[in-house]
Amino acid sequence: MPRTVQIAAFLQAPPGKIYDMYLNPKAHAAITGAPVSIGAKAGAKFLAFNGMLRGTILQLIPKRLIVQSWRGEKWKTGDLDSTLVLSFWPDRKGTRIELVHVNVADHDFADVSHGWETYYWKPWREYLKRTGGSRKGKPGN
Repeated sequence: MPRTVQIAAFLQAPPGKIYDMYLNPKAHAAITGAPVSIGAKAGAKFLAFNGMLRGTILQLIPKRLIVQSWRGEKWKTGDLDSTLVLSFWPDRKGTRIELVHVNVADHDFADVSHGWETYYWKPWREYLKRTGGSRKGKPGN
C-alpha cells in the first residue's frame, strides 16, 4: 500500500532562490552531484540521478510551490506514480521547505524518506555554505 512522506527542512537562503535552484538544471546538479534534466514550466519532464528518478512538473507557483509527478527506478510496474509537493516559506534567515510526497511505494518508503536528507537537504546545506547561499544573485552563484 502506498505511503506518504512529510518532511520540513530549513535552508539558509531566501525562498525564491531555493525555488529557482531546484528548477535550474545546473544548480540542481551542483547541489546533488548528479546530472539532472528539469524545466521551469508545467508539463516539463525531469530526470535525476542518472534516470533513477523521473517525472513531470505538474504545477508551479513561482517562488512558492512545485508539484511533480515522481517515480523511482526501483518501483514495480504496478506501483502508482507519486506526487511530490514542495512549498517554500520564509523562516528566520532562510527558507522552510515543507515536503509532502504522496503515494510512495511501500517497498521503497524507507529509502525515499531517508533519501531526502541524504541526497537533498544535507548536500544543499553544504552547497549553500560553499557558495554563500544567503547572498542575492543567480541560482548556483
